[in-house]
Amino acid sequence: MSNVVVLDNGGGFIKAGQGGERNPAVVIPNCLYRPLTSKKFLHPTTTFSSSPDDLTSAAIRRPIDRGYLINPDLQRDIWSHLFTSLLHVTPSSSSILLTEPLFSLPSIQRSTDELVFEDFGFSSLVVADSPSLVHLYETSCRPCGLVSEAQCSLVVDCGFSFTQAAPVFQNITLNYGVKRIDLGGKALTNYLKELVSYRAINVMDETLLMDDVKEKLCFVSLDVERDLQFARYIPKKHGKDNLFRCTYVLPDGVTHTKGYVKDPEAAKRHLALTDGASPSEAIETKNETDQLGVMDKTAERKRVDLTKNEFDLTNERFLVPEMIFQPADLGMNEAGLAECIVRAVNACHPYLHPVLYQSIILTGGSTLFPRFVERLEKDLRPLVPDDYQVNITTQEDPILGVWRGGSLLASSPDYELMRVTKAEYEELGSARCRRRFFR
Repeated sequence: MSNVVVLDNGGGFIKAGQGGERNPAVVIPNCLYRPLTSKKFLHPTTTFSSSPDDLTSAAIRRPIDRGYLINPDLQRDIWSHLFTSLLHVTPSSSSILLTEPLFSLPSIQRSTDELVFEDFGFSSLVVADSPSLVHLYETSCRPCGLVSEAQCSLVVDCGFSFTQAAPVFQNITLNYGVKRIDLGGKALTNYLKELVSYRAINVMDETLLMDDVKEKLCFVSLDVERDLQFARYIPKKHGKDNLFRCTYVLPDGVTHTKGYVKDPEAAKRHLALTDGASPSEAIETKNETDQLGVMDKTAERKRVDLTKNEFDLTNERFLVPEMIFQPADLGMNEAGLAECIVRAVNACHPYLHPVLYQSIILTGGSTLFPRFVERLEKDLRPLVPDDYQVNITTQEDPILGVWRGGSLLASSPDYELMRVTKAEYEELGSARCRRRFFR
């Protein structure tokens, strides 16, 4: 069809646009929010980081929890605003390609189909899962690469609601090999809120603010025990120097409605830290970094009003992403990401093992943490046989990778064969129509 709406309906963000385009026309949070200055919930028209509104202590309602649709009425309200005010599409003359998490319950599938066909009246529907769409997009980007030649990959999706490792073969997700961790960006933000609230200031109601803190300041540690020593290490001759300490200034609602990092250059000092360095060497690294540029801003930092409400972060910066790699250390009954990948590969035929390890594709917003790939490879290498190579690829844009795969599928000849029309849905029902999606 010429008019296909591609809708990546994530737990954190909705990415929507016309099939065949490279980028979605709209990227908005999949929620309603209520600022303190408003008595009703509002529709976001852009990402919260770009919004001019004061979102301090804003209340949030989400239709998706743990990746699955739990509030169809709220989702209907959000989609109605999306289709009418933002995309300006006519559902009755449009088809829709919708992403859906693996292993959705039949009741959730029926609710989704009712929204698409009965509430909005789309002419046809195709449902796809994110791993197969990521695989499709990667094969188109690298037609001569291993993923394209072997038609096999292992898609690791670290999203808002959960993290999963899914083997894909010939553009079909092997459901029996999918392994999932119930940890995602939402859980990381909640953990950061708890740490800051316990150590500094109560931010349990500041979900959107702490999302910003997480994205700007958190990073993945290559050696947690060493970095914990660095965070405690305070040599006498250097006073209170700390390689990881950063200050985040909270909005005051008057002069600025957004929080910000007090010294952005200081937030990048950890990137100069070499693997295996001692605490004293770390301080020397810090001083060299300061001499290159940070100290030039001392006078400017002193002019900052110190009466502003702010808090410091040290080891919280790397302990929060550590949840993905070692959730057991925090008392959670979950496997780490490296072990999850190994279990997913071992669930497949032995002939696929070497190819899967060589074609690991990372997608999802949580993979944007600095040094994420290096840490994953470091954890994964000891668990993989020595004669297997490990190759980890990060998508060009991990947040839009799924949508771009859906855009390719919507513009391919296979789309016409996959879609279920409204007439077929009314005649056969949801369960029979779902068989066409290989689910």
